[in-house]
Amino acid sequence: MTTEFDLGALLAERGAERYELHGRYLNHQLPRMLHTLGFDKVYERGEGAYFWDAEGHDYLDMLAGFGVMGLGRHHPVVRKALHDVLDAGLADLTRFDCQPLPGLLAEKLLAHSPHLDRAFFGNSGTEAVETALKFARYATGRPRILYCDHAFHGLTTGSLSVNGESGFRDGFAPLLPDTAVPLGDLDALARELKKGDVAALVVEPIQGKGVHEAPPGYLRAAQELLHKHKALLIADEVQTGLGRTGDFYAYQHEEGVEPDLVCVAKALSGGYVPVGATLGRDRIFKKVYSSMDRVLVHSASFGSNAQAMAAGLAVLSVMENEQIVANARATGDLLRTRLAALVDTYELLADVRGRGLMIGIEFGKPRSLKLRGRWTMLQAARKGLFAQMVVVPLLQRHRILTQVSGDHLEVIKLIPPLIVGEREVDRFVDAFTAVMDDAHSGGGLMWDFSKTLVKQAVANR
Repeated sequence: MTTEFDLGALLAERGAERYELHGRYLNHQLPRMLHTLGFDKVYERGEGAYFWDAEGHDYLDMLAGFGVMGLGRHHPVVRKALHDVLDAGLADLTRFDCQPLPGLLAEKLLAHSPHLDRAFFGNSGTEAVETALKFARYATGRPRILYCDHAFHGLTTGSLSVNGESGFRDGFAPLLPDTAVPLGDLDALARELKKGDVAALVVEPIQGKGVHEAPPGYLRAAQELLHKHKALLIADEVQTGLGRTGDFYAYQHEEGVEPDLVCVAKALSGGYVPVGATLGRDRIFKKVYSSMDRVLVHSASFGSNAQAMAAGLAVLSVMENEQIVANARATGDLLRTRLAALVDTYELLADVRGRGLMIGIEFGKPRSLKLRGRWTMLQAARKGLFAQMVVVPLLQRHRILTQVSGDHLEVIKLIPPLIVGEREVDRFVDAFTAVMDDAHSGGGLMWDFSKTLVKQAVANR
């Protein structure tokens, strides 16, 4: 008997129920939020840095699936690699053999971090961080991990323990007994290290929340302090890695920094198959896997699966052949420079910062009395509402998808696909300028929409 399954027919029959289905069977707050903001779009297809709706209107993606779509959607090289690996009919995940694809992907990844020797493949960024936490604790024989205020390292229990945002942690205690230190504060780091129980510091070279970069010299000095106290440096490159900041890894912006463990994921997937990797020094891996009895002491059921490995290999091939990292650096510099030039024009625009194609646009209290009164009204209702006021018209009027860079932050984060160029820069800057003009006009649709946001914020208290 042959079982038939027609995906196209299923989507044609029931695709219009997407928001109803999500509200009934998944996270019911997501469709509610999307309806409130007017983000409840129906995207029919995606390619590169764009989506299209049923009417054929294009939308510029400046979010890249929170960084997953580093090469944009449906890159032909990655897509072909997945067709090829499926057609090959490999004897995948037998658990008791050594397939070539994981070794080949590890070899390619490690070539970009010559001081590192081995890789563990899991299924996500949070799993890559969990692996690093376990390995650091075991290799050092110490229990405590340090992390930075406002950090984001994932949402599973271990990675949540090193999450610097209380909104994610609330209600999930008890967590692991880890300790926050301010990003860039070497004295605070030294004080904790002197207690003698620290296994590692885990740090994002550029924090995703707010797009805050570690101060110049901090990572190298922190590394020296950690090694002096026989502790490890873990670089979380889940979002910043694979070219996002204009170098293959963000820690490479600072000379002499050689983390003991590096976590990557997101863009390595090609946007298709979830994959995460923890790269580390030989001595750490050999300590964890110290005997044949410990061969499976840390593993993942779907780790190293052929589809994920093929996607990762294809992504790295595209990055090398199409100069993706250089494009991220050049396009990011262009976009950041053009946005920074607007700071003196718009009093609500406080700062533009970042590296490569990871850019933060921060808003702040205006000088003029009329605008200041409206700003104060929004802040009283809920901090972060003005940034949301900017995000909404960018989508609704200009068909550009962006994100607020964290709860209670007046910052928009731009993390577009790394393939964008001058055309996309022009479109975004033109749209952003139009939104800023409206915000500073003293009236306009933005301030009318603010009333909806204020009511929603008050209702949620």
